[in-house]
Order: sequence, then structure tokens, then C-alpha cells
Amino acid sequence: MEAMEVDSQTQLQRKQSAYLSLDENFEIQNEVYRGQQYSQIYFARLHMMRTLLYSLAPNWKSHLPVCTVLGLEEGKECIIVGTLYKHMKLKPCILDEYSKERSTAPLVKPHNFMHQDDYLVLEDESGRVKLGGTMLSPSVYVTGVVIALHGKETTAGDFFVEDVLEAGLPPQIERPLQSREDKYVVFVSGLTVGSGASNPLQFQLLVDHITGHLGDEEEQGLAADIVHLVIAGNSVEISRGLLNGQNLASKDQSRLSEPIKELDILLTQIAASLPLDIMPGSNDPANFSLPQQPLNRCLFPGSATYNTFRSCTNPHCFELDNIRFLGTSGQNINDLTEYSEAKDKIDFLERTLRWRHLAPTAPNTLGCYPFTDRDPFLIGSCPHVYFVGNQEKYETRLLKGSEGQLVRLICIPRFCETGVAVVLNMRNLECHALTFGTQFSS
Repeated sequence: MEAMEVDSQTQLQRKQSAYLSLDENFEIQNEVYRGQQYSQIYFARLHMMRTLLYSLAPNWKSHLPVCTVLGLEEGKECIIVGTLYKHMKLKPCILDEYSKERSTAPLVKPHNFMHQDDYLVLEDESGRVKLGGTMLSPSVYVTGVVIALHGKETTAGDFFVEDVLEAGLPPQIERPLQSREDKYVVFVSGLTVGSGASNPLQFQLLVDHITGHLGDEEEQGLAADIVHLVIAGNSVEISRGLLNGQNLASKDQSRLSEPIKELDILLTQIAASLPLDIMPGSNDPANFSLPQQPLNRCLFPGSATYNTFRSCTNPHCFELDNIRFLGTSGQNINDLTEYSEAKDKIDFLERTLRWRHLAPTAPNTLGCYPFTDRDPFLIGSCPHVYFVGNQEKYETRLLKGSEGQLVRLICIPRFCETGVAVVLNMRNLECHALTFGTQFSS
């Protein structure tokens, strides 16, 4: 079924854009689980990143030799490359939780597991060494980041860090010549249809706006410039109390499927008007571990009949008119906020790009599939737009790389709590928030 145009008396034509999906890297198709552990994904990550850092080392410190951890000599300056491990005093342990269940002490979950006694360790295949000095702040880094360090071994057996080399922003495909026409992409996340906090009118206002059924001719003209919608996770909320392993009564089955049916009705209205990508989130009916696989199309009997409806992976990568987009539903950034610190959430997005890794804390504190020969979360090509869903508030930043890279970073707020969607202009990568309120003054 083909998508319809914006409905208006003047017969406005909706603009089109060329779409290319790049989700193949995140699709689990020919992987065979044979009970493997997670060491192989760390080896694959270290191998790929070390090759890159070795190539950058001569331009960084050409006079210094590159050593392994086992090859360190006391007092001799050198460069070592390895994976960071952060020893955290407050990091939750499943064994502690098991023992505390049988005690009377209440379990208090802190917002952040940082502690002043935390320290960093660097390890490669040959061994591990504790890191010292003030150049490397434990509050900034997390377990799983691969970096190069300049320093020397001390008499205590630690490695005193004098300088740090991160991978930096990856190479970026050239942006097409600036178009003279505006084309907009709308991002929304955290719809949580079916929850107490969800306001159906708010979502209907969003749907009516982007499909061109709201406002005067000028507003409808702007709506006709919207070429794509991205829904970045947590679209529905299903009552967890119903999922207790027991057979469900027909009434409970209806309660379980009602939010998805309601979402499908609204998505059908959108898919009839413009292309949309829906990504799974942590609360959606999808697999828990990253990369999350696309939501099953049978959940959307109405919207899935349109060729404009696409169920995608999380993380999600695609191109529109040769502009590359990369984003997640927020799990990777939310995990970083628990195990490191930053002034703003947008800083975490910048760090993951500079580390060239979407989810460095996977598989340590973030669930992921145990890949054996690759790490799909490595960022090989720098996107033009990097977005993360399900955040507390809207934030954005234009990040410039040392080789001319230009990246628009976007934190997409939870729509059910804020009523905010984010609109990006593909012509100049400028973006703004679009707020839908349902409070009317008398």
C-alpha cells in the first residue's frame, strides 16, 4: 500500500527523500550460540581498536616505543594500548543481592555507583596493570573503553599515566552539497502508550501535526516538508504484573494487547502519510539484550501493510539523501550515567563518539549478545546525526571533529512526560523542539 500525500485544499505534495537502511551490522541472523562467554567480544574490540590506535601512535608520540603490559620496565617511558577496567566499590554484585535478600537491611539503589576510591586498570592479552596519576579521571571513563596511554611503570608496579590518546571521531562520509530546500526529520521517544502517564490527546496532536491535519496553510506547508519520523523506543507500556508465567484469562489477554493495538491505530495514520522507523526500547516487547531486534511486524497488523512502515533494530543506522543517522533508544547512555559522571547527558554522546564505541559498558553492565568474531557497536563511520531516545530533557550540540567532521548530537526526551518531539532540518542540521500541550487556558 502506497503512502498518501498531505491532505489539503491546495493539494500540497509531501517531499520525498532517498532512504537506505544500514542496520545489517546489528541484525542477528547467522549467529550460533554455543554457550560462549563474553571474552571473545572483548578480544574482537581490542584487536580492532588496537590496530587503529597503533596507526595513530606515530603522529602522537613518535619517539616512544609501544609495549605490552607484560613488557613494561620500571622507569622506562612507553606507550601501552589496552581495555580499561574500572574497579568500583559500589558496583552492584548479584551475590550481594542474593545475600541481602535474607537480611533485614533494606536495599537502597543509588542513582550513581561512583565512589572516591574507584580506580582504573588497563589490560591486554598479556596482563593487567593499575593506573596512577591525575591525567586519567576514573569519573570520566568506564569499563570497556580501549585507549592508548603514555607513561612509565613505578616502583610500586603501577603505570603512571602522563598522557592519553583516544581514538577520536571516526572518518565521515562527505555531506551532499547543501540543498536549497528544507526537509525535516521528526524524532520522538517514550510514547509509553498504555501507561498512566500517557496522554492520548497529546500523541494524537503529534500525529495530526505531522500528517498535515492541523493548523493553517502555512503550518500544513511545513508539515509537507517532513520526510521521515523516527520513534526511538519505549512506545508501549505493558503491565508487568500480568507476565507472571501463569496462563492468562481472556480479560487479561485483552489488557496485555490493548496498548499495542492503540499504538498500531496511531501508527497507521502516520504510515498512510509518511515513512516511519520504529525502534524497540527497554520496555517494549522485544529481546532485552543489545542489539535489540526489530519489533515483530505481526504486532502492527494495520501499519505494517504500508511500505512506509519499517520496524528497525536498536541501535539503528540509516541514510536519508546521503546524510547518515545513528541512534539508540537510550540504554547505552543511561548505563553510562550510572557508572560515570558528566555535566550534561549530551557529554556522554560526545564521549561514545570519541571512543568510537556506542556501548562500551556492554557486556559488563549492559546486556548484549555474546558475539564471537566482531563487536557491532564499534563506530567505523562518523554519522552526521547521532540521537539517543528516552532522556529527561531535550538537549542538542553541534560537534566538530579534528578532520572536519560535523555531527548533530540530540537527546530526545520522553514524550509521555514532556510532550516534546525533536525536529531536524536536513538542509543545515539545525534542530528544535516541538511541544504538544493539552492544557488550555480559559
